[in-house]
Amino acid sequence: MTKLRHYDDLGTVRFVTFSCYYRLPSLNHPGAKEIVVEELDRARAKHGFRLLGYVLMPDHVHLVLFPPEGMKLGLVIREIKSRSARRYFATAQIGPSGVTRVFWQRRCYDHNCRTPETVREKIRYCHNNPVKRGLVSDPSEWKWSSYNWYQGIKDVPLMMDPIAL
Repeated sequence: MTKLRHYDDLGTVRFVTFSCYYRLPSLNHPGAKEIVVEELDRARAKHGFRLLGYVLMPDHVHLVLFPPEGMKLGLVIREIKSRSARRYFATAQIGPSGVTRVFWQRRCYDHNCRTPETVREKIRYCHNNPVKRGLVSDPSEWKWSSYNWYQGIKDVPLMMDPIAL
């Protein structure tokens, strides 16, 4: 298995994608999205990254974040995935006991956004992903993204960190 390189400390916004095991729609299970949101918010407070955009899809997650200098992105994403999976399986009533449970694929993929235009493009990509997949007809209908926050609605699962682009 090829090791994916993460280019940390470039001072750029990062577009991150991580997927559920075998791209199963595991985030559709009751409570799963809420747990991921809570763990993402906890990690943001602990590690000090700025969250600029996100979407939680049934089978994957996209984040647009700005890490502080010295933050190792792969370790932080691994922490979010590990904590959310443990919490989910501690409360979920699925599958027989004794079965190995895996929630997330091992890797995450990231892209350094070198220009403000690329950052805006990735945020738009997050917001349009549920529409493209046919889950909703308008981005405002999908609760699990940053779209409504950008429309001025503050009763959302996650507040975004403002950043001048």
